Amino acid sequence: MMNFITQLARILVSVTFIFSGFVKLVDPLGSAYKFEEYFGADVLNLEFLSPYALQFSILLILAEIMLGLMLLVGYKAKFTVWSLFLISLLFLFLTWYSAYFDKVTDCGCFGDAVKLTPWETFYKNVVLIVLVVYLMVRVYDIQPIGSDIVAKRISLVSLFIFIGIQFYVLRYLPIIDFRPYAIGNNIPEGMIFPEGAEKPVYEDTWIYNVNGEDKTFSTEDKPWNIEGATFVDRKTRTLKEGYVPPIHDFTMESDGEDITDLLMEKEKLMLFVAYNLKLTSAKGLNNIKDLSERAMEKGYTVYCFSASTIDDYKQIKDQYDLDFELLFCDETTLKTIIRSNPGIITLNKGTIKGKWSWRQAKNVTLE
Repeated sequence: MMNFITQLARILVSVTFIFSGFVKLVDPLGSAYKFEEYFGADVLNLEFLSPYALQFSILLILAEIMLGLMLLVGYKAKFTVWSLFLISLLFLFLTWYSAYFDKVTDCGCFGDAVKLTPWETFYKNVVLIVLVVYLMVRVYDIQPIGSDIVAKRISLVSLFIFIGIQFYVLRYLPIIDFRPYAIGNNIPEGMIFPEGAEKPVYEDTWIYNVNGEDKTFSTEDKPWNIEGATFVDRKTRTLKEGYVPPIHDFTMESDGEDITDLLMEKEKLMLFVAYNLKLTSAKGLNNIKDLSERAMEKGYTVYCFSASTIDDYKQIKDQYDLDFELLFCDETTLKTIIRSNPGIITLNKGTIKGKWSWRQAKNVTLE
């Protein structure tokens, strides 16, 4: 009976880690962006680690999926179980920190494939670490599949495959797109808030300086009505999660004007998405210039879609002799839309028809 429970716990833990690792393996940049968020000044205040976010992402994803696989095949059971315990402790701390301090509303534990609230993720990790501790006690029941040699070969071959997948998706685009901007999705439809959908509930805490002293007030206190009070800060806490449309914070601004509705009616629209023009490569911009000329000959309306300033774009435009204008959007949204800087998207009346990395620009076939 105890051995049955051990094998059941082994399967549950290994499948969870393999699934969690796989959905991030196909999109390591998404995890890198999440690390940058954790390293930020308003979360863990470890900004000196931000330049290494991608490296952290790659190593943690490989560790997560490999440990899950090694547990499943029974390779180096003691090392694997202890490693799972340590990595589970890390996840437990991060998800507790996110939930308790309301710092990171989505920890990215299952990438973009499965969305959980911070507290749901924390409780999931509590259950997971309990199972791992049980496996530590019953580690002698974990035997390799077939033999040690078979388990070792499966683990090594899998490691090379996983490294190859990461190399491919970092060079091009995720092989599976779990985001709301996947090919075939319609952006305006993704922004709709259904009638009767539950709205989120927030609690605001206001800090006002009264007679030289900072004091905390609730919204009901209406501190702005206090004579002589000076606003200092406002903190917002989410009391209840409501419905959030799959696509939000999406705007297309030109010279300060929102022209999203107008462009979503275009049958042939091409966007060169570059969340930061200062980080784009010269080769990428040259490839885009060639593609833009082909696209305009085919009747496409072409824009650069970026969070960079108009001055930054003018410099790039003049340097590479680009013949299209700039649209502004939030950087986080642009990073979500496509994992390439720059990347290429074609749309037909708001429906995403194609997505490519700048490295694939020469192979883009236009209708």
